Amino acid sequence: MRRLKVLLLPLKGHLHPWCDNVIEAVGARHDLAVFDDTQPLAPQFDGVEVVIDHGGSVGTRPMMDAARDARLWQILGTGFDHFDLDYIRNKGIPVANCPGQFSSVALAETAMMFILMLVHQYRQSAANFQSGVLYEPMGRELKDLKLAIIGFGASGQELGRRAKAFGMRILAIDVRTIEPEILEEIQPEFMGTPADLDRVVADSDFLSLHLHLNAETRHIIDARRLALMKPTACLINVARGELVEESALYQALIDGKLGGAGIDVFAQEPPNPKAPVFELPNVIATPHIAGVTYETSRRRAACAAENVDRIAQGLEALYRIDN
Repeated sequence: MRRLKVLLLPLKGHLHPWCDNVIEAVGARHDLAVFDDTQPLAPQFDGVEVVIDHGGSVGTRPMMDAARDARLWQILGTGFDHFDLDYIRNKGIPVANCPGQFSSVALAETAMMFILMLVHQYRQSAANFQSGVLYEPMGRELKDLKLAIIGFGASGQELGRRAKAFGMRILAIDVRTIEPEILEEIQPEFMGTPADLDRVVADSDFLSLHLHLNAETRHIIDARRLALMKPTACLINVARGELVEESALYQALIDGKLGGAGIDVFAQEPPNPKAPVFELPNVIATPHIAGVTYETSRRRAACAAENVDRIAQGLEALYRIDN
């Protein structure tokens, strides 16, 4: 296997452990450099055969223009809604990502955390502790509550496994046919298609989103669908902020028309932490950390390293998204 010239585009302020893991996974077998935005752009791309782009949000059109020798643009992340895919596709540079299975456990654990915090009214409990109030508020148990998982891919399935252990009843929606062995293992009470979404939204006690963001899924949970939800139901979003019509969600929460929300992703990031909705005791918000674990970083680095090796061996990259 020949050594390739590889360029890593780091997301400013997020070098550890993401870049460290890539350097460890790739650097021993290939000539890897880290892009320096204080230096001229073009010489850094000269002869580079693989570009590793942290999150797909670092690469610019001038960088893509400079990557004349690139045989792969590897996104170190799952989503690519911030990536200029059409532009690079027209340049004929193959693009791959690190799909959902590499961050699925982290996303599922965060979603499960939100569910548990909401069902036991964590924020109100914490406030009561500080005030010396005992025995309140009253929580609920998860057994027999219905969890709708919208997008039953890797992270949705991992959430299903965890929720099943708590005795929750799983309702799932996906555009594709799920493998029989997965259905046998998780045993969702209902497995439907997007045509069943309204029914599932209306029937659930918790609604958790596990979708890519694209033209079809943007605002898939809008004001109309929010109005279908039970007033006691809670929305969980660890996927992409714009899957939800945020203004409608925030108004429903402020008006007391939803039981609560666990939100890790936002249409505009960072969001305004002083917004009234984030003061509500039934809203749990975290700063886009659902997939931010040391294990996810190592798995994504290994995924990128495998694709660099494949290019070095004359093979096609795995997980292409430009086809």
